[in-house]
Amino acid sequence: MLDEQAKKTMLRKIPHGLYICGVKDGDEVNGFTASWVMQGSFTPPLVVNCVKNDSTSHAMIKSSGVFALSVLEAGQKDLAQKFFKPLRRAGNKFEDVDFYLGKETGCPIISDTLGYVECRVIGSVEHGDHTVFVGEVVGAGVHREGEALLLESTGWNYGG
Repeated sequence: MLDEQAKKTMLRKIPHGLYICGVKDGDEVNGFTASWVMQGSFTPPLVVNCVKNDSTSHAMIKSSGVFALSVLEAGQKDLAQKFFKPLRRAGNKFEDVDFYLGKETGCPIISDTLGYVECRVIGSVEHGDHTVFVGEVVGAGVHREGEALLLESTGWNYGG
């Protein structure tokens, strides 16, 4: 029998960075704080991004087939918090955030971050409450050097 508390405790020990995932569908853009992200391959360069099935952003990624990940710097907890709120409750999350549209995907990229990768979806797995999107990295840039923001440093829990 599965020990629910042990499962939750151990799954929360898996380290996660925090990113702002920028998405688009036509002229509409959105973004959300992503933490279930990892590199999946060197050749071709692949990124795995797990997205909640019932979110607006999930529908936008499925429709457009693209996303961008802006890598947050340690100390950018407030920016991560801003993008946790659902679009239907928060409205335009980009209204006071400096961003630009990526050259390869047209997805929003946050200017005040360590950098970004732009991805074109090449596969997905839809099981459970999140979809695993596999994206090939088609663009990347470095804004500055620094340490990445980690979920564990925020005191938040997502997962388990």
